[in-house]
Amino acid sequence: MSARRARAEAPETSTAFPIAPRGEQGYRRADVDTFLGRARATYEGAGGEDPVTASELRRTSFPLVKAGYSARFVDAAVDRLEEIFFERERRAFVQEHGMGEWETEVRAIVADVRGRITRPRGKRFRRRGLFATGYKRSQVDAFIDRVTGLLDGSAPLSTGEVREVMFHTEWRGYDEDQVDALLDSVVELVLASR
Repeated sequence: MSARRARAEAPETSTAFPIAPRGEQGYRRADVDTFLGRARATYEGAGGEDPVTASELRRTSFPLVKAGYSARFVDAAVDRLEEIFFERERRAFVQEHGMGEWETEVRAIVADVRGRITRPRGKRFRRRGLFATGYKRSQVDAFIDRVTGLLDGSAPLSTGEVREVMFHTEWRGYDEDQVDALLDSVVELVLASR
């Protein structure tokens, strides 16, 4: 998982976050302001036809530019928003469908994660092609071992640890999309088990 990249274009008008230090790139301010404006509207109940969800917050990314917002401050704010939105969505789901249905949803996430992490080391994810790079298998497997500790209750794992994990690349490494999808499920699992 790496720096966030966004899609929207808007004039840079706000200084909601510190600017990245000289010599470092930060997130494009206009994109961050536009996206967080949508998130604020959703939070206040005025999301309209394009409300922001916890899942979208988790997957949102922004391009890096000179004189952009400091990435660590934006990432921390987006992570906090994701937790707030997830809890609101969980409460709404339980209210509409009941706690039993919520527990069924959580068990499905656990089953998906467990199905992936019980595979043998080096074979937990699809490998990239002969001339392609992917996440370094040994690093991913080491982190997945920590997820195993989360599931069996022997080692806690925070959403921050999952969100901030980074892997080097190697030839014929693990497919990034599959690994990132599992990490998203792990974040959901950690949030759901609070």
